[in-house]
Amino acid sequence: MAHGAAVRQLSGDPALGELMVMNYRAAPLSDRQRAMLDFAAKLTAEPWAVEEDDRAALRKAGFSERDVWDIAAVAGFFNMSNRVASATDMRPNTVYHGQAR
Repeated sequence: MAHGAAVRQLSGDPALGELMVMNYRAAPLSDRQRAMLDFAAKLTAEPWAVEEDDRAALRKAGFSERDVWDIAAVAGFFNMSNRVASATDMRPNTVYHGQAR
């Protein structure tokens, strides 16, 4: 919820925020943004399968080594926090549902 609200607010495009939450692959993104999200999605779903080709795709899209680190760190924190939220049945508060709509 919070991330969709942030996309809606920062982009000024509510539909983009909704598409990003539902399925980023359907959203109108740049090749660079798509490369970043493809990497984060793979790191989330199949971390054991991430290899040099995946990092090379990020560099080809214009990301630096530091950017690769940051993308991995954000995806890793997202995954950790969502697993803790799932384990404890924590849910977004009602404020997030209405942000930037």
